[in-house]
Amino acid sequence: MANIVNLDKVSKAYPAGRIFDEVSLGIDDSDRIGIVGLNGAGKTTLLRMLTKAEEPDSGRVTHRRDLRVAALPQRLDLPPAATVRDVIIGSAWLPAGFAAEHEWAGDAGVRTVLNGLGMPHLGLDAPVGPMSGGERRRVALAALLVRPADLLILDEPTNHLDVAGISWLARHLLRRRGALIVVTHDRWFLDEVCTTTWEVADATVRSYEGGYAAWTLARAERVRVAAEAEARRQNLLRKEIAWLRRGPPARTSKPRFRIDAANALIADVPPARDAVSLQRLAVTRLGKRVYELEGVRLKAGERTLLEGTNWIVGPGDRIAVLGANGAGKTTLLRVLADLREPDGGRVLRGTTVRPAFLSQELHELPNGQRLLEAVEEVAKRVRLGDRELSAAQLAEVFGFTGPRVWTPVADLSGGERRRLQLLRLLATEPNVLLLDEPTNDLDIDTLAALEDLLDTWPGTLVVASHDRYLVERVADTVYGMYGDGRLVHLPGGVDEYLAHVSDSEGFAAASEPKAGPGAALADRAPDLRASEKDQRAAKKELAKLERSIDRLTQKEEALHAQLAEHATDYAKITDLDAQLRAVQQEKAVIEEQWLALAEIAG
Repeated sequence: MANIVNLDKVSKAYPAGRIFDEVSLGIDDSDRIGIVGLNGAGKTTLLRMLTKAEEPDSGRVTHRRDLRVAALPQRLDLPPAATVRDVIIGSAWLPAGFAAEHEWAGDAGVRTVLNGLGMPHLGLDAPVGPMSGGERRRVALAALLVRPADLLILDEPTNHLDVAGISWLARHLLRRRGALIVVTHDRWFLDEVCTTTWEVADATVRSYEGGYAAWTLARAERVRVAAEAEARRQNLLRKEIAWLRRGPPARTSKPRFRIDAANALIADVPPARDAVSLQRLAVTRLGKRVYELEGVRLKAGERTLLEGTNWIVGPGDRIAVLGANGAGKTTLLRVLADLREPDGGRVLRGTTVRPAFLSQELHELPNGQRLLEAVEEVAKRVRLGDRELSAAQLAEVFGFTGPRVWTPVADLSGGERRRLQLLRLLATEPNVLLLDEPTNDLDIDTLAALEDLLDTWPGTLVVASHDRYLVERVADTVYGMYGDGRLVHLPGGVDEYLAHVSDSEGFAAASEPKAGPGAALADRAPDLRASEKDQRAAKKELAKLERSIDRLTQKEEALHAQLAEHATDYAKITDLDAQLRAVQQEKAVIEEQWLALAEIAG
């Protein structure tokens, strides 16, 4: 591995506050780094400094000589008169330092990338001017993927991609040579593609080995260590007070941490902040009927999205709808929200249904108002769980604290506008949620809070999303729309949808080129899954290790109790502390063995 980019004591500040304070980082030529952090923490600023599009206030950013950097920014400016061919293999939109002509300029190679990104029918001579923002973004992404680069930087590349497109992009990036840096809210994508995670927070960047799951585990460990340090400090204070009073020591339990299972640890990771602690907004009671579709036909121009569809959505149902861009997911949600009439058939709605529709657009937000005014426009007081909150208190629950509530809506970041949109939506106290791509522009902590809300939502939920992590977390039932007039129940969930798309539309990995700039440059990695025999042996050994962990945990608890009991006996405490350290060390070794075997057991 060779170093290609260095940040040396980089600092950056804006009027709102300091973003980075003497941050030092390095990037090697084979790194695959995912960047996570709250909205406004500085992720995009970090990317701009890495590409030298923005200079730090102090410190320096150095590139290896002749380094080729290709970057996909959040905001694009493509010439309206340019064609798809001009953008992808021409000179209409080029990363700095790249030529218009390159080795892989054949239409077949470009077509493979466009197919993978979900645009199989897009002509190379089509102008980009009339395209939607999502289509223009995918064309720009294709332009980067067909060019070889030493460092590829992607800011939210999965936005506007469907589930199949995200899966294809992950496979493509895994085979691509060169370093990769990606900012994304897609947790599955982070786990699939990245080997290192950078967390941007508190004016610094922390580096963790592994993807999203490993970062979550490490963050939980950091919280545990901080809690242990505080517990030790409190214990010393109790001993000091006990000595001063010459009375019996206080008996308190000390916080402990153990890994019962990797999945349980990740699920139980403590929240990074108290904000967005959404529990349950008061809902009106749903009757037996929510939605019944009878022979429904939906059309978009000449295309038929649904034909003769019968579908029942009941109270408490949690449904995810998957489909390619343009398959009709948004249209279906708009019909359920009574914002559009079907082209045939009828939709029966329950008399007590109070739907709330979260659209992909943010233009319905009142840009002329301040944030608190935008909340009060919907509700000045809202019942949250068993509490009645004012608009200002409700805004604080959603992460808008202090002077931030007086920020003009027009000045909010994309993620903050999305949070405000959710806030206004839920403040209406609906009993049916219709969510169209709810994860767009949200940071991972806000996503986790949203999922926590949706996970316990007492009403009915219908969500259209390309975020498979969200789908698998909050939905009990999955349906697919394939653009052929059918709404198909998918008992196998996302995997069944991807298998169908792969078979019918050629998204299989075998269709990808095996050589050439931007194409597959390495053979598929061997299947590393353990055999069934190995898995059975690993599971048997796991059971033994878990019994050992339980035994050591009980011993650890007993030693803690004895430490509290003999707090004034220095000799006894010294002996007990040595025993405790030995137990904790043995337990840590066994837990490491447990994690290693858990990977084999599957």
